[in-house]
Amino acid sequence: MPVFTYRALDSQGQEIKNDIEAGSSDEALNKLRQMNLFPTSVKEKAGKRAAAKAGAAAKASANKKTLAFGKVKAKHLAAFTRQLSTLINAGLPIVRSLRILCDQLKPGILKNSLMDVADDVEGGTALSEALAKHPKTFDKLYVNMVRAGEAGGILDQILDRLAMFMEKAERIKKKVMSAMIYPAAVVTVAGGILMVIMTFIVPKFQAMFDDLKLPLPMATKILLGAATFIQTQWYFLLGAPIAAVVLYRLLARTKSGKYALDFVKLKLPVFGMINSKSTLARFTRTLGTLITSGVPILEALNIVREATPNTVVSTAIGKVHDSIREGESMAAPLAASKVCDVMVVNMVDVGEETGELDKMLIKIADTYDEDVDALVSGMMSLIEPLLIVGMGGVVGFIVISLFMPLITLMTQMGEEGAK
Repeated sequence: MPVFTYRALDSQGQEIKNDIEAGSSDEALNKLRQMNLFPTSVKEKAGKRAAAKAGAAAKASANKKTLAFGKVKAKHLAAFTRQLSTLINAGLPIVRSLRILCDQLKPGILKNSLMDVADDVEGGTALSEALAKHPKTFDKLYVNMVRAGEAGGILDQILDRLAMFMEKAERIKKKVMSAMIYPAAVVTVAGGILMVIMTFIVPKFQAMFDDLKLPLPMATKILLGAATFIQTQWYFLLGAPIAAVVLYRLLARTKSGKYALDFVKLKLPVFGMINSKSTLARFTRTLGTLITSGVPILEALNIVREATPNTVVSTAIGKVHDSIREGESMAAPLAASKVCDVMVVNMVDVGEETGELDKMLIKIADTYDEDVDALVSGMMSLIEPLLIVGMGGVVGFIVISLFMPLITLMTQMGEEGAK
C-alpha cells in the first residue's frame, strides 16, 4: 500500500509531520480527519522531482477558481463555520485558517468565495467586510454575527454559536420535508392507479351497460361522467396545477397578495401550526443569538425582519422594532400582532424585566422546536390512516358504482326465471 507523508494541525494548533498508509490521497485525507487532524499537506513518497512537480501542480489546482452555479448548501456552510471556529480557538491566524479550510473544500461556490475572502483579509480587510462582498454565500445574519464577534473579541465563540444555529435550523427543515415525502409518494402512486382505472377499465363497463341498455343509478352516472371527462378533457387536469402555480407566483409578487398567502399558510390545519411554530422558533432563536453576540437590539430586529420569509411575522417584527425605538417594551406589540401565543408574550415580558431577554428567547425557540417535532410526528401518525381510508373510500365507490347495475340485472333475471 502506498505511503503518504503528511503535515497536519491538531486541535491545539500544533503542527505534526508523519507518514500514513492509504490507498490514495483522498483516503489519506479521510483517515487524518477521522483522527481529528487538519491536514495542510499530503504527498505520496516518491522521488524528489516527482514530489516537487506533484506538489506544485496540486497547489496550482487548489488555488484556481472553477465555474460554479447554484447556492451553497446549509450543511456545507455550517461545517465550514464550525471548523473555522475550532482553528481560531486553537490560536491560528484567520488568514491561515481560511487557507487551510479552502484547500480542503471541493471546487464550487463556497471555495471560490473563500479564496476571495482570504485574499481580502490578507490585504488588511476585516473578515466581516470581506464576507459581506459575497451576499449569495454569506447572508446578513452571518455577516453581522461575525462583525459582532470581531468587535467583542470572541469570534471563535460567535462562529460556534452560528454553526449550532445553522445545524439546528437545517435539522428542523429536514424533519418537515421528510414528513411530506411519504404522503406525496402515496398520493402520486394512487393518483396514477386511479387514472388507469378511469381511462381503461371504466370505459369497458360503460360499453357493456350501453349494449344491455341497463337503467343506471346516480352513483354509476357520476362515475361514468367523471371517466368521460378525464378521457376527453384531460388537458384541464394537466393545466389546473400549472395554472395554480402561475397564479400563486403572480400573487406572491404583489405585497398584498404575498401577505394574504402567508396569512393563509399560518392558518391551515396542522400545516399552519407547523409553519407558524417553525417560523417563530427561527425568529426567536435568531434574535436571541444576535443579542447574546452583542448586536444592538434595534439592529438585531432589522436583521431578523429581513431574514424572515413570512410577511405576516416580518410585519409584526417591524412593529416591535418601531415600538422599541419609541422607548416602549417589546411584549406589547407582540401581543397586539397575534402571531405569538400568551406564553411567548409573557416570557418576553419577563425577559425584559429581568434583563435576560436573550436567554428567554432561546428557551422559547427550544420549546417551539420541540412542539414542531411533536406536530410532525403527530401529523405522520394521522396522515397514514387518513390516506388509507380516503383511498379505500374512492376504490369502494368505483367498485360499488360499477356493480350496482349488474346486481340490478341479475335480480331482474332471477325474477324472470322464477316466473
